[in-house]
Amino acid sequence: MKVDSYAQGTPCWVELGTSDQEAAKAFYSELFGWSYADHPMDEHGHDHYSMANRDGLNIAAIYTHHEGMRMADTPPHRDIILSVEDVDATAARAAGLGGAVVEQPQNVGGSGRIAVVADPTGGAVGLWQAGAHIGAQLQHEHGTIGWCELLTTDPEAAIRFYTGLLNVESETADMPDGNRYTVYMSGEIPLAGTMAMPEEVRRMNIPPHWSVYFQVDSVDETVAKASALAATIAMQPMDIPSVGRLGFVLDPQGAGFGLLTPESDWAESG
Repeated sequence: MKVDSYAQGTPCWVELGTSDQEAAKAFYSELFGWSYADHPMDEHGHDHYSMANRDGLNIAAIYTHHEGMRMADTPPHRDIILSVEDVDATAARAAGLGGAVVEQPQNVGGSGRIAVVADPTGGAVGLWQAGAHIGAQLQHEHGTIGWCELLTTDPEAAIRFYTGLLNVESETADMPDGNRYTVYMSGEIPLAGTMAMPEEVRRMNIPPHWSVYFQVDSVDETVAKASALAATIAMQPMDIPSVGRLGFVLDPQGAGFGLLTPESDWAESG
């Protein structure tokens, strides 16, 4: 689905920060069919910034960790970025809601304006006020963003933060495994989710974080392909009632991402 604009609070862009940019580009090209447009070093210190695209439409990005990240031994990871109408006003609300501003609002050329905030549980997320760059121009198709969610140690605190920060509503429902899942809503449009971090993830000392599920035509086929490309399969394909079929993968550098074949168009945020 081609996207021309995003509602407040919608995940609009996903960046992979990694230790081996060229290897990562090759992996995702083979897995999803991505092509790339490389841009020279930017003000954030990236050696170059690779915009993944399909048919000339932007999908996501990959960059090499800058020196500060390398000095801090930052593991390969994804940055999830939410669309907002006014990044300065949104970031200004973070502290009053128990969060913090990690990176103050700043312009990214003529592309837009960005900030990074952390919620009270420690999950960090970017905020994007679009200029020339709205974010991903294609979603809910094979190899593109299908859904984003926060895994956290305190869902109630996170939900209060994000509903207040983004001025959105939320709906919480029981899951088949007994846990509860909250979806942030813009009217009747689902934006993103929050759930308690599974115990097995907590035991790995992984902090609260946002993650992405890329939509694929077949989770089983994509998991098999990822495995053949030297990825680690963290969660074998499984069905989630009323959602679809899911899997979870660690790319060869160790960055995690989900795979989703939705049961219907429930995740389409327009």
